[in-house]
Amino acid sequence: MKIYLLTMIVNHFPKIVKDILKGLPKNDYPVLNSRLFVECWLAYILDNSLTSMRDLFKRINPTGFEVDISTFSKANTHRSQEPFRKIYEQLNQLLQKQAHKKLQNKYAICPIDSTIITLTSKLLWVLGYHQVKLFSTLNLATGSPDNHLINFGHAHDYNFGSKMMSKLPINAVGIMDRGSAGLKFIQELVQEHKYFVLRIKNNWKLEFQSESRLTKIGSSTDAQA
Repeated sequence: MKIYLLTMIVNHFPKIVKDILKGLPKNDYPVLNSRLFVECWLAYILDNSLTSMRDLFKRINPTGFEVDISTFSKANTHRSQEPFRKIYEQLNQLLQKQAHKKLQNKYAICPIDSTIITLTSKLLWVLGYHQVKLFSTLNLATGSPDNHLINFGHAHDYNFGSKMMSKLPINAVGIMDRGSAGLKFIQELVQEHKYFVLRIKNNWKLEFQSESRLTKIGSSTDAQA
C-alpha cells in the first residue's frame, strides 16, 4: 500500500508542479516575478548538482534572465506572501483528498511538538525576545498540519498545551512529549474529557489506586490523583 501511494505521488509530481506554477503571476515584479522566484527555488531544491544559489544563477543567466544573489535577496524585502499562502492551501487540499486513516476507524492520532526557531531568535534578540518557539500539530489521519502557534519568549511547553489540544478535531488523540508534562495541564485534559498520550518526566512517581481507578502522582499522602 505504501509503495503504491509513493508511486502515485511520484507520477503526479510533474502535474502538481505544473498546476502550482500555472497559477503564479508573471508580471507582479519587474525583475523577479513570483513564478520565476518559485522556479528558482524548485530548481535549487531538485537539482542535486547545484551546491549554492550562486551556482543556480550562473546557470540561469545565459538563458536571458539577469538575476543574481543580490537581486534575489532584495526582491524578497517587499514581496507579498499571498502566492505562497495559496501554494500551501493548494498542496493541503491535495493531501485532504487522500483517504483518511484513523485508529480503529474513530480516533485521529495528532502528535504535538515544538521547535525553537534559532534564526528568528537571533534577529529578535535586540527587541528583548531571546527565544522564539513554534508549536505545531500533525494530523496523521489526513497527513497534514492542523494548527500552529508561535510564542515569543521563554515558557514551558505545557503552558501552551491547552491551546493546542483545544484546536484538535473531535475524537483526536493528542500525543505529547515530556515538555508538556504538567500536573495542572493533565488535570485540565481529564476534566475536559480529552484523549491524550503524554510522556512523563523520569522523576515522577506514579501509584495506581484500585478503588478510584485513578493514578496518584507523587509519593506524599496528599498527592493528587
